[in-house]
Amino acid sequence: MAVTNGRSHKGCKKVGLALGGGAVRGFAHVGALAELEKANIPIHYVAGTSVGSIIGALYVAGVPLSIIRELSTQMNWGYFARPTLSREGFLSFERLEKWLIHMIGDLHFADLDIPFAVSTLDVETGEEVVINSGPIARAVRASCSVPGIVTPVWHHGRLLGDGGIVNNVPVSVVRQLGAEYVIAIDVFQESGKRRLLGPLNRGLEAIEILVRGNGWRNADCTVTPPLSGKTYVRFAHGEQIINLGAAAAAEKIPLIQADLGLESY
Repeated sequence: MAVTNGRSHKGCKKVGLALGGGAVRGFAHVGALAELEKANIPIHYVAGTSVGSIIGALYVAGVPLSIIRELSTQMNWGYFARPTLSREGFLSFERLEKWLIHMIGDLHFADLDIPFAVSTLDVETGEEVVINSGPIARAVRASCSVPGIVTPVWHHGRLLGDGGIVNNVPVSVVRQLGAEYVIAIDVFQESGKRRLLGPLNRGLEAIEILVRGNGWRNADCTVTPPLSGKTYVRFAHGEQIINLGAAAAAEKIPLIQADLGLESY
């Protein structure tokens, strides 16, 4: 399994990962996780939002990071989305749910060795809904379904969408699971000026400010790959984004090891 349980680190704090949303930028999580794994940082809990929930689900289910990295070079939006005629959105992520089941099986949260949780938004009340029971693939689909663009998902009797609106880097969620030391991986930075989008600029900038303003500040260590200006949507840039995530995490390894009282690698 890709996740270490920390049994060889007696007295080490219980470590949690908070994997943030950011669409294709989420491939940076793969590089960051590889560096944490290489440094033998024990991981006891994982929480994810949006793309962070996808990477988190694959990781805690035991899919090797080498396979996840290989997948990143093959993926496109056709793996996850299809157009739909709905008053709730232009796209459906039903394919994402089926793809994830294909990758990890129809696992439920209770089947995992490592506690895992997903942040979602109740699109009717605006509340955060944290899911850590029931089928994993359905919860991940909900966490990725951007309101107004992707059709929301009925789950546990509520209509749910992308958790990035309320908790884009779910530090609080992984603490609720039991983490004493939280490593947050934040892949959602402002894109900078959009010269070709005209009046859409201000609206998109406002959304970025809203999403950036929540979730990550109470982490013990925050890994922030330099992704400002990088794509959210072009899968062809996945390898570059993975490498940026790895480099950002490598810089933080000495701090994490010192905080946890671990030997350097």
